[in-house]
This record gives sequence, C-alpha cells and structure tokens, in this order.
Amino acid sequence: MKLLPFEKPLGELYEKIEQLKTLSRESDIDLSSEIKKIEKRAEAVREDIYQNLTPSQVLQIARHPNRPDSLSFFRLISEDFIELHGDRAFGDDPAIVGGLGRIDGRRVMWIGHQKGHDTKENIRRNFGMPNPEGYRKALRLMQMANKFGLPIVTLIDTPGAYPGIEAEERGQAEAIARNLREMMGFGVPIVTFVIGEGGSGGALGIGVANRVYMLENAVYSVISPEGCASILFRDAKQADIAAKNLKITAKDIVGLGVADGIIPEPLGGAHHDWSSVSLAIKAQILRDLAEMSTQTPETLRQSRYAKFRAMGVFTS
Repeated sequence: MKLLPFEKPLGELYEKIEQLKTLSRESDIDLSSEIKKIEKRAEAVREDIYQNLTPSQVLQIARHPNRPDSLSFFRLISEDFIELHGDRAFGDDPAIVGGLGRIDGRRVMWIGHQKGHDTKENIRRNFGMPNPEGYRKALRLMQMANKFGLPIVTLIDTPGAYPGIEAEERGQAEAIARNLREMMGFGVPIVTFVIGEGGSGGALGIGVANRVYMLENAVYSVISPEGCASILFRDAKQADIAAKNLKITAKDIVGLGVADGIIPEPLGGAHHDWSSVSLAIKAQILRDLAEMSTQTPETLRQSRYAKFRAMGVFTS
C-alpha cells in the first residue's frame, strides 16, 4: 500500500515490523510479542494522524492512486452494470463513464468521472478531466434516464474539466452550462456523491442533484489549492494556505450547506476498504430513492432548484 507523505512515521514502523517478521522466519526465534507491541504502537500513531488531518492532507487522501473509482463503485454496488458509450456527436470520452445498473432490483442510471490507478490508465482517462464530449455523453444518458423515469446517480472525482484549446474549440463551457440547465429540469431523482476530488465546473457539470453527499476524505472546491495559490500568491507552493482558506473538506462543505451529508470512510481512507464504503453509499442511495420515489416530477424539480438557489450568502 502506497503511503502518503504525512504517513511517514507509519512507514518506519511498518518497515520495522517486516524486518522482525523476516528475522523470525529466518532464525526460528519467536518475536511475536515484540511484533505485536510495534503493531499496537503503529495503530495508535495511525489513529493520532487521522484525528488531526489538515485540509491539504485530506486532499492527498482524496487523490490517492488506490482510491476506489467510479467504475468500481458501479460494479460493487449494482447487481449488474452495462456501460454505455459515446455522445452521438463527436466520440467517446473515457474521463466520464456511465450506464445502466440495478440496485436491489431498482434500475438506475450511473454516471461518473473516471481517473486511472497508474500512469498509463491516467493518460487514457486524461486524469479524470473530461472534454465536451464527456459532458455531452453524460447529458445523453441523463436524458435517457429522464425519458424512462430512471433515477440518476452521479459520482464526482475530477480536478476539473479539461482546459485545453481543443476542448474550448469544441464548446467546453457550453457543454457544462447546458448540463447545469438540463439537470435542473429533470423530473427524476438525482443523487450525487463526491468520491474523491470535486473540482470547479468540471465537477458541477454532473453534480446538480436533489441530494449531494461527500465521502469523509473527499474535497469540493471552486479551484484546486495549487491553482488558487498560483493566482493569489504567485506561488503554487503556498497550496497548504489556500487549502485551509478554501474550506474544501467534507465537514466544511456540509457546514456551508453545499452538501447534505458525509459518508464515513475506514480509518486511513476509502482505499483501505472499498467494500465497506460501497455498502455505505448503497445504503444512502436506497434511503434517498425510497423517500423521493413518492414525489412528483414537479416536486423533484422545484426542490432541486430551491436547494441550489439557497446556497451562498449575499451582503451589501
């Protein structure tokens, strides 16, 4: 398991444990009591680290390469999942994935950002940064769901929409803006989970929902801390200061009224136990769909509109 920079004290203890285990095997000396002592100490250090995380450390967890991704959640939560491709206009964007699945017999439309777990996959997925055709694919699937009365579940995990010139030439801003408008008018339940990194309009392009949740170690922000630091301080190395002031953590976002709740993660982050996090997300989806299934399409539209209109504070 890849350790993050702030987990360095744990790495040293884990290395010592492995050394003792190797010595015990090779010399036939019983070192089990010493190993247990160090394991107990490592667990105490781990708990202490994760009880005092800074926003920038939470961001590191949200970006962990082994963190569960959208396709994995689709398949872990659904009894079946059929991926659908293409925007029927330009092509298929691997940075956004989606398709049909069933959750306890209830058919839903899944849509989510997709990062990779290694360099090769990240390049293919453009590091989870969608092009316009990705947002148009997402819109096509949402329109299909709306037509057939299927709930929509979206998973957010992107540093932001791709800012390249090709994306702008193909109408990046228009594609995102159209998604915001169309999602506001759908008459089916929409539930969104920020599972990793929620970056700017790239995240909001599939995030206009009746219910918005964040995983415990996910982040949501108008701009990345590095980008904010580059603009405000002319120094990306000041990202820690920017992260603190941007209020990017799940606790901050729920406190601001942008998200409705927090999905707990195992100690150390979701990458330590994909199954338990999947079960928690599934339970929340079923609770929300049971509640919203009795609401009329107009009620769903109006409650979604009211939710987003209520965000923010205006002062004169």
